Amino acid sequence: MAFSAQNHGPGLHRPLAEINVTPLVDVMLVLLIVFMITAPMLTTGLKMDLPQAKSAVVIKPKPPLVISISKDGKFAVDADEITSESILAVVQTRMEGDNKRVIQIRADRAGSYGPVIELVDRLVANGFTHVALISDPKSRAAGKPLANAAASPAPTP
Repeated sequence: MAFSAQNHGPGLHRPLAEINVTPLVDVMLVLLIVFMITAPMLTTGLKMDLPQAKSAVVIKPKPPLVISISKDGKFAVDADEITSESILAVVQTRMEGDNKRVIQIRADRAGSYGPVIELVDRLVANGFTHVALISDPKSRAAGKPLANAAASPAPTP
């Protein structure tokens, strides 16, 4: 705390109610300079002359295979409707031997959960390891119950 130079009597000093911001500004300027110098060095890495490959092929990921299940249990692969018995053959044909390609399953909210689990089980049993279930994040706002969900009865005392 700073004291004023004015004396109001012998040996009495009155405290100043002002903050000296000069040391604070000095420290902040030094920190700003340090960060301005070190930040570019952290992002660029080492400079090097990389070799060039003439036979490099750009790998383009294949789009995912989308399987849709309607609320009445009908199946569709991409836009083609198929039967549940032929779905595995159609998926194997469209995957072209690439078992690592992503399969996305979209199922209607009002439909039964059983066909979804049966389909996932059949796909995994046949070696398809990248199966994803697709949902709509906008259909359920944070913490709000679904519109068609049944309300639970209130407990009676």
